[in-house]
Amino acid sequence: MTELAPSLVELARRYGIATEYEDWTGRKVPVPETTLTAVLAALGVAAGSERDRNAALVAELRAYWARRLPPTIVGRTGAPTKFWVHVTHGDPAEVWLQLEDGTVRSCAEQVDNFTPPFNLDGRLVGEASFVLPADLPVGYHRVHLRSGAIETSAALIMTPDWLGLPERLGARRAWGLAVQLYSVRSRGSWGVGDLTDLSDLAVWSASCHGADFVLVNPLHAASPAAPMEPSPYLPTSRRFVNPLYLRVEAVPEFAGLIKRSRVRRLRSDVQRRARRLDGIDRDGAWAAKREALELLHRVPRSAGRELAYAAFRKREGRALDDFATWCALAEEYGSDWRGWPESLQQPAGKGVAKFVRKHADVVDFHRWLQWQLDEQLAAAQSQAVRAGMALGIMHDLAVGVHPAGADAWALQDVLALGVTAGAPPDEFNQLGQDWSQPPWRPDRLEEREYLPFRALIRAVLRHAGGVRIDHIIGLFRLWWIPDGARPTEGTYVRYNHEAMIGIVALEAHRAGAVVVGEDLGTVEPWVRDYLLLRGVLGTSILWFELDRDGTGGPLPAERWREYCLSSVTTHDLPPTTGYLAGDHVRLRDALGLLTRPAADELESSRAELAAWIAELRRVGLLGDGDDDPESIVLALHRYVARTPSRLVAAALTDAVGDRRTQNQPGTTDEYPNWRVPLTGPDGRAMLLEDVFTDRRAAALAEAFRASIAPTLG
Repeated sequence: MTELAPSLVELARRYGIATEYEDWTGRKVPVPETTLTAVLAALGVAAGSERDRNAALVAELRAYWARRLPPTIVGRTGAPTKFWVHVTHGDPAEVWLQLEDGTVRSCAEQVDNFTPPFNLDGRLVGEASFVLPADLPVGYHRVHLRSGAIETSAALIMTPDWLGLPERLGARRAWGLAVQLYSVRSRGSWGVGDLTDLSDLAVWSASCHGADFVLVNPLHAASPAAPMEPSPYLPTSRRFVNPLYLRVEAVPEFAGLIKRSRVRRLRSDVQRRARRLDGIDRDGAWAAKREALELLHRVPRSAGRELAYAAFRKREGRALDDFATWCALAEEYGSDWRGWPESLQQPAGKGVAKFVRKHADVVDFHRWLQWQLDEQLAAAQSQAVRAGMALGIMHDLAVGVHPAGADAWALQDVLALGVTAGAPPDEFNQLGQDWSQPPWRPDRLEEREYLPFRALIRAVLRHAGGVRIDHIIGLFRLWWIPDGARPTEGTYVRYNHEAMIGIVALEAHRAGAVVVGEDLGTVEPWVRDYLLLRGVLGTSILWFELDRDGTGGPLPAERWREYCLSSVTTHDLPPTTGYLAGDHVRLRDALGLLTRPAADELESSRAELAAWIAELRRVGLLGDGDDDPESIVLALHRYVARTPSRLVAAALTDAVGDRRTQNQPGTTDEYPNWRVPLTGPDGRAMLLEDVFTDRRAAALAEAFRASIAPTLG
């Protein structure tokens, strides 16, 4: 590979772009020039020639000196916070602080800064440094600067140094269920699991079996226009919720609906179709629900309900209006805003206001849906806690959003266009991954004081006792792939992890919630240490927990991480019964995803399973000669419960003996990803009511309760 020009290397460094990286084998991989120039272009920086690069370097330097304060200052409680200011050389600089509650404090101390002044268009600009004290409260404050007649300010985000576990959990460990909500259907749901089903599952697992949380798949919004994207990890919006999860009959206005019989017929039709299908029919369910919900939207609301709706709209503000507008536009013009008339391709476009006036009722319908979701999410969390859960509902935050969706339309100024997020090659995906999602622009986030990110984290934690952040290492660095390039042709772009993790910790602190980071895959070693020091839990999956510094076999339970959410499996693998049978190998072979013969993969899988079964027998959790899959599944979960991990989870599919994979990475429609209903060991669909009386589910839940209970106190 041709050696990179020094100007390109320097420009990449200033924008946090890696010019080389270490792959999963430990090999140093240089990044090609084409990738670097494409990634810089996505940040609005031309770097195709030496002249372009030199101009960009000069512009970046001038922009730094022209700014009087950093766009965002981030600090931690218990430590001093240092920042710079720029004023005309020799002029005084007066700095003070306004706290979030309005309190003004003159507490900044100037410290030495020997940086030489900079000539900015004939004006010498000097740099001074100030330090804020360590006793500042957490929150979103402002630093003010006055020099001569000029006054300006910048955001100050003070974050908790340590998050940890909520006080209500105390020193004890906790267990919970991990569920794909759409697959968990009841006699009352409309062919798709909903928020009432979530409430009922939480109450059962808490009141009958001592569970402290339910971890649910991302409930983020999908496009309302068919076909609805099945993947909860490729949403149209991460801030708003999919109305497919509403229970129609739980909407308060249902009591005042004259045409209740029409709603019941719609539900019966959906349920009848669902019984005939071997899969989740989101489009059919949403079409019926939409018709019913439109009837409810037209029911007159009481004065109190009108006030509550007005308060919700005020709280959510412009973001809610933009989302509702996008939904109405998507129903009219299709789900990809990039193909809409030019006047509609920006929220402030000339045609958007006219469209809203003409379709005001449809726009309000989509706003109203989010209000109903907010109420039902609040009810689910409240019922979970009242049933005895210390945490309640733990939501899942996807990495990004669909490039054609509502967030991509509304947040174009803070998302990088011309690239997509993904992952480099690793042990399990040796071709790399392209998730097709536009990543955050780190520079624009800082300029916007992280407001879009703050709003996102606040929204996902509003009615939750915890959040699992998928691919949390993306808050440190994220793999950017230029449009049209292969996943192997990307590079890492760094984010201000102090700000990103700090904001997550601040919002979780205020919500009294726990944060779990999915930190699997290629992770820089120091990142896990950093998360631990900030009180953010990691993730451990039994099949991946190997003694890499020793025998290479199973990592003994006592050596697993304490600050962790541990489980046997994950949604990207078959349920454990299927894993024991080698279903994960046969499925990948049938789909052409293996890189070596299926026989070799099966042999390797059997050797791995044999090692785990030997470990289970060594510690006395499985008897000699006991090869019954149900016994092995139970023993594996008891093994996880023996680890010091503060949180442990059991997949609901494991609890009922299901075998079918929910998602097969590397496929879209080749396999019915995210469309698989909950089934029992016989392959027949199970309703939620069946779970409540299922022998297997009760046995696994009681195994966790018995293992966790002795640590209470």
